Amino acid sequence: MRKTLTCGALLCFAVRTPSALAASPDAQLEERAEGYCEWVRGVGDAEAALELAPEVFGSFGVVNTGQAEGGTDLGKPKPRVTAGVSYDVVGLYRGRVIHRRAAAECRRQQALSSLQAALRQGSGLGEASALEARARVLEEALPRAEALVTALRSDLREGRATLEELNAVQVRLDNLRSLSTDTAMARERLAAQPDLPRGQRLESLLEEFRAADDAVEAASAGLRRAKGWELSLRGGYDEVFDLDQDVPLFGQVMLTYDLGHLWQGKANARAREGRRRATKNDVGGMDQQISELLTELRSRHRTEEARLREVSALVTDLEGQLREVEALQTREVRRFRDYLLLELARLRAEQAYLTAHVESLASLLGPAAP
Repeated sequence: MRKTLTCGALLCFAVRTPSALAASPDAQLEERAEGYCEWVRGVGDAEAALELAPEVFGSFGVVNTGQAEGGTDLGKPKPRVTAGVSYDVVGLYRGRVIHRRAAAECRRQQALSSLQAALRQGSGLGEASALEARARVLEEALPRAEALVTALRSDLREGRATLEELNAVQVRLDNLRSLSTDTAMARERLAAQPDLPRGQRLESLLEEFRAADDAVEAASAGLRRAKGWELSLRGGYDEVFDLDQDVPLFGQVMLTYDLGHLWQGKANARAREGRRRATKNDVGGMDQQISELLTELRSRHRTEEARLREVSALVTDLEGQLREVEALQTREVRRFRDYLLLELARLRAEQAYLTAHVESLASLLGPAAP
């Protein structure tokens, strides 16, 4: 009786806990990536602030004024004060690219977090809904199975059943209890692991990761090329003391170009292509790990589809047998019916698990899955 209560408590906990207490996979994804995104956005804002804002400058010193009017005081140093504002127009472009790179790094981390969650679950990916379906079937079947064993014990005391019949039914009941306990433990274990967002395909997530990583490299290349240009607007106050000046102000436009910019295009293209190849061919990289996981999941999908057809055929056969013996009232037929009910409960639990898991795997793998 104690074992029955324990199994029932575990099953009840397993049915309610994941749906009631665990956060949704989408919320978990946002929470996992939010810290990283906040970091890269903060770094991007700090770097872009220096590019987007103007510079204020000032200087004080002495200068050689050269030949003054009247030909006197040649080269006599005079104090000079300069102050003003300078702005690099190219900084507008660099600031925007820095923000774009931060956004791409955030998208890459979001996709990476989802892919890492998939790798953590491995071959058990998509099993949560399957375990839930099995738990529902067992929750309905166990009380009836317990009632059958209780009735059979009563028949044994009254001499209407044999010990062998009771033992045979108890073994099947114990199998159901063990299956329910294993299901509850598996659901608790999965609930503690990061999950994928609903409706996401692994290949789509991998493509998003690649696209975001490529966008990061493209933005970095844009920043490197922007360093070759400078278009500065300068203006302010400039006074040389003891020297007549009508308007002690100045303005200047300065354009500089680094000739190394001419060779940057091909170098950046090589860097971008090299990064794509390195990411794809890295033995321990995300591409390789997800490709291996996809191969494993496709194999499991095919296997479970075949197993589901077999189990469904068995369930249909046993249900037909059960309908035939329900109308008979002999003791031997009733015992056979009890065996059928317990075996049918186990097969229905397996059928529910396989049906849900095959659907989950099909959603994860997409229409290209065999």
